[in-house]
Amino acid sequence: MLAVLCPGQGSQKPGFLTPWLDLPDAESRLRSWSELAGVDLVHLGTTADADEIRDTARTQPLLVAAALLAAEHLPMRQVAVTAGHSVGELGAAALAGALPAEAAITLAGVRGREMAAACALEPTGMAAVLGGDPDEVLAAISAHGLHPANRNGKGQVVAAGALDGLEKLAAEPPQRVRVVRLQVAGAFHTPYMAPAETALAAVAAGTTPNDPDRILLSNLDGMAVDTGRELLDRLVRQVTAPVRWDLCMATLARLGVTGVLELPPAGTLAGLVKRELAGANAPEIVTVKTPDDLPAARDLIARHGTVDETSTHMSRDDNHAGEASS
Repeated sequence: MLAVLCPGQGSQKPGFLTPWLDLPDAESRLRSWSELAGVDLVHLGTTADADEIRDTARTQPLLVAAALLAAEHLPMRQVAVTAGHSVGELGAAALAGALPAEAAITLAGVRGREMAAACALEPTGMAAVLGGDPDEVLAAISAHGLHPANRNGKGQVVAAGALDGLEKLAAEPPQRVRVVRLQVAGAFHTPYMAPAETALAAVAAGTTPNDPDRILLSNLDGMAVDTGRELLDRLVRQVTAPVRWDLCMATLARLGVTGVLELPPAGTLAGLVKRELAGANAPEIVTVKTPDDLPAARDLIARHGTVDETSTHMSRDDNHAGEASS
């Protein structure tokens, strides 16, 4: 069984889309999507510097566009599972047939702009909390008035909230813990993003989704999304809710995923999966960073993909079974 993953904010690097523009129709596709996103995706993916593509309003549609652009050159019908980290969920939703690519790009543009605007309302930030006892880490985050915005697997939680709380956490970390401030605009996936959630909900209400045609995992709880309407509800709620990537990876393991393909800008999620799903049953992983990686990706899909449509759906009973074991 094959899973395709779409990365989230922080995985981008200057110029990472440059080689993709050599593919037929790639530049015209990005220019068309640029009109929907409200940003110049060609410039952002090729000539923009690191500071420019760190801007939330620009980064979020850029990441979704990159994943969808690469996926157009792969046999996605053979993919059984899709999942994305944070804004990457929009790309995953499009790959699962739940949203047209144009809708995913449009929503990413709105999401990015509104989250950037919410960040400007109050000085907040995020920090990676690495190592330590999980319960002690969560208790320390709460004690300093912070939120566990991302739970990315064993030994990696991202704390978010007021800057003074982050400073106190760094000054008084739990035992065997390292705290690393992240270069982000604010406290994503916390109540500080409530204005962005409201704005995204208004736009999402005018979007007509489809039911996913394969297993589409949600960051809210790692479970599969059954319907298009549920998908939109979860995408909106996820703006202020923690990213439970740890639970998404647990579901990948429970499903028996044998191959994992990360779309560009690839690397971050593959690293998390490699560390979390190690051992005898570890999936084979391929990262797609440039078009040169497409042959390896096609080979992975051929060997781990499925043509059995019945195997690409996850029932509500399966979801409940996952909740009981997590």
